[in-house]
Amino acid sequence: MQSKALSPDEYMAALTEDRKPVMTELRKIILNNLPKGFEESMSYGMISYVVPHSLYPSGYHCDPKQALPFMSIASQKNFISFYHMGMYADSELLQWFQDEFAKVSTTKLDMGKSCVRFKKPEHIPFELIGRLVKKIKTSDWIQQYEKAYKKQK
Repeated sequence: MQSKALSPDEYMAALTEDRKPVMTELRKIILNNLPKGFEESMSYGMISYVVPHSLYPSGYHCDPKQALPFMSIASQKNFISFYHMGMYADSELLQWFQDEFAKVSTTKLDMGKSCVRFKKPEHIPFELIGRLVKKIKTSDWIQQYEKAYKKQK
């Protein structure tokens, strides 16, 4: 379910009343912990946190017109999703998150490659997400991305 919103504020305004508080809190946690250089935008129908073209002119290899993606959040029909490409690219970071999640949550981690799904808003570990967001600086993400991308070529 992709939003047609053109800005993060427009996305938030269109949310159902039951999703607004949790998405507002998730967005606030991310923005309060986001390292310098990343920017909030809309990408693929989600609120996204990207490396802008001003810092990485090449953009995303799948679509160079798009800024380099890093994180996204979305309110889906049956869950809230939190995407973090750093966990997909860095197995040590993924392991750290899995270990820390087990310490702070009584629920099983519902995760795909880079997507963590939360079926119940009360199960979102906001403090842990804030700690995760701080872990990768913009320059580190660019370096990781280029290393992974060059392997694919």
